[in-house]
Amino acid sequence: MHKLGAAFGAQVIATAGSAEKTAFSRGLGAAIAVDYRDQDFVEIVRDATDGHGADVVLDIVGGDYIARDLEALAAGGRIMSIASRRGEATIDIGLLMRKRARLWGTTLRARPLAERVAIIASVREHVWPLLEAGRVHPVIDSVFPLADAAQAHLRMESSVHLGKILLQAR
Repeated sequence: MHKLGAAFGAQVIATAGSAEKTAFSRGLGAAIAVDYRDQDFVEIVRDATDGHGADVVLDIVGGDYIARDLEALAAGGRIMSIASRRGEATIDIGLLMRKRARLWGTTLRARPLAERVAIIASVREHVWPLLEAGRVHPVIDSVFPLADAAQAHLRMESSVHLGKILLQAR
């Protein structure tokens, strides 16, 4: 994701839960990688952007992180929430309004087929050339046979993986 953001001209600021994962994020193109267990990502985003804040926050956690995302957000910015691993969020609606911010929740599965087809076409047009040119590539941590799906899930739950965990049908 970091190389993809950088390929489109974004200054990527990533968060991760360990020194190893922040180093990994920098290796994938993040300009700044924040260990959210030891560092305040809101403060680091503000410092890195000279107080402007992030124009876009891609949130894959949800819950109480959404309020912090909003604090780190620039005026007119948007938060894209694509997961909800930490449950419900409580946010300051006044801050959302003062920042003229947008909070969007989305998932691919719930979209109508026509929208999914359009998204795939856009990825084919804009991302596929980057893959073909070797400018971005999928990061695969491990591949498990489908019969070992339980072990793959344990690896995911352990949070030690760096990249995607795949199940192989054959």
